[in-house]
Amino acid sequence: MSDTYFIQEADDRFLATEWTTGPWSKESQHGGPPAALLGRAIERAVGRDDVQIVRATFEIVRPVPVARLKVHAEVIRPGRSVVLSSASLSDEKGVVMTAQAWSIRTEKLELERAVHGRRPPAGPQEGRSVELFPTEERSYLTSMEWRFVRGEFLKEGPAAAWGRMRKPLIQGEEISPLSRVLVLADSGSGISSALDFGKWVYINPDLSIYLHRLPHGEWVCLDAKTTIEPHGIGMAASVLSDETGVIGRGLQSLYLAPRS
Repeated sequence: MSDTYFIQEADDRFLATEWTTGPWSKESQHGGPPAALLGRAIERAVGRDDVQIVRATFEIVRPVPVARLKVHAEVIRPGRSVVLSSASLSDEKGVVMTAQAWSIRTEKLELERAVHGRRPPAGPQEGRSVELFPTEERSYLTSMEWRFVRGEFLKEGPAAAWGRMRKPLIQGEEISPLSRVLVLADSGSGISSALDFGKWVYINPDLSIYLHRLPHGEWVCLDAKTTIEPHGIGMAASVLSDETGVIGRGLQSLYLAPRS
């Protein structure tokens, strides 16, 4: 058994391991690991150290299987200051997930690091472990170290939780700052669930993140709130932070339905 989310079999082919498994089905991945895999592909397609991804939008076309996957990424609009890129993830039946990202050139300016910045919640050292959703022993949820400073997985309402990857994204590779954000960002609706997990399904078909900087260190915080409507649609909004301050925002739209 592998101790990583993905095993790279070729430049563009990866085998998903059981550590990618989400809480809804043991055959499907949580959205975090494949989002991180697409983000990695986009960074490599852009191939520049002087730009940073500032917005990335992911569309989950259908459940991402725990299986062999092919990744394709390309630059759509090259530029000196801004770059638009896209990527796709496919199984043997076709595309399962896509991504589009804007990258902006970074420069060292005579400014404070964060103008009108905002402090994050209490740090991970002050957080607590909580009970996880019912899941496989080897799954995405157990691949992460969680520290809640407000709320919890099985308690309805807003929540703030720190997460740290226990496993590398790719076997033999150092975890990148972008991967640390993308692996966690899709959990905003999970930590701040507004409905009983045992009675309701709330699945996001998309994820959008905005980053004004990448995180420092291993821990990333989600300060999340889910809003639901009685006509079956919801939205989860998250503030993303590292231990020194806020780094960006995340949004997920939600499909809501009673469990059959």
